[in-house]
Amino acid sequence: MPSLLRVENLNVNFSTQTGEVAAVRDLSFNIPESGTLGLVGESGSGKSATSLAIMRLLPPHAGIRGKIFFAGEDLLSLPDDAMRRIRGARISMIFQEPMTALNPVMRVGDQVAEAVLAHHGVSQAEAWQRTVEALREVAIPEPERRARDYPHQLSGGQRQRVMIAMALVNHPQLLIADEPTTALDVTIQAQILELLAGLREKHRLAVLFISHDLGVISHVADQVAVMYAGEIVEMGPVAGIFSSATHPYTRGLIRAIPTLKTDRSVPLASVEKQSRPAQPVPLREIAPGHWARVAP
Repeated sequence: MPSLLRVENLNVNFSTQTGEVAAVRDLSFNIPESGTLGLVGESGSGKSATSLAIMRLLPPHAGIRGKIFFAGEDLLSLPDDAMRRIRGARISMIFQEPMTALNPVMRVGDQVAEAVLAHHGVSQAEAWQRTVEALREVAIPEPERRARDYPHQLSGGQRQRVMIAMALVNHPQLLIADEPTTALDVTIQAQILELLAGLREKHRLAVLFISHDLGVISHVADQVAVMYAGEIVEMGPVAGIFSSATHPYTRGLIRAIPTLKTDRSVPLASVEKQSRPAQPVPLREIAPGHWARVAP
């Protein structure tokens, strides 16, 4: 299956008062059309920096090297106006905290309609109609009325549904979901994951799903890439990663997942920090489609 998104040797550095900080190191992965890649790792591993690099939303003090191909075009070489036409139309993003992503003094319907007007030459009435349909598609009750509400008048789950509606109203090819269920309780989290799965199937979306939760990734992704200290340390099919993880960091993440059978009297396993080898360890294919950084 052809790749919709192909990232090659991506490096992201931030300039600080103490020097350059490498957030992403030599990152490469592919997402095929209608495929879902789960990018998993702890806070600070470089997941969000990767997503913002793809969207070209990093701050000015960030330096980017490498290639990011979307539908055959290198996003990093596009002029700003061409990237603006892609961002929000062909590639959309759901952010992890809707209360900070939504404008608190604008009606949520106006915010979704704004995304339509930015990319389509339609009237205000047509944009509003598309907004109501998008809110209905994400299962917000009484979408005509709730579109006139402000973010603080909605529950956390409803705000996240508004963010999903905003991301999908222009029918993108690629959806980037950055920790979309982190701020939600487990019941609402399950509903949002089920909604995203249905929308992905309906619209044949390719998805980059970012999370620190391997349990969530196991339910939404076809492939998983495990990030540690800015690098992918293991990558492969979800089933293969869970059944035969090779890298010590991946094994530590899996051991740290509590289950219904977990003995509560025994502390949960912690993820031990891995020291970076003096010489870079390349990704090696240890099974068909399963890659890991493992010292020979």
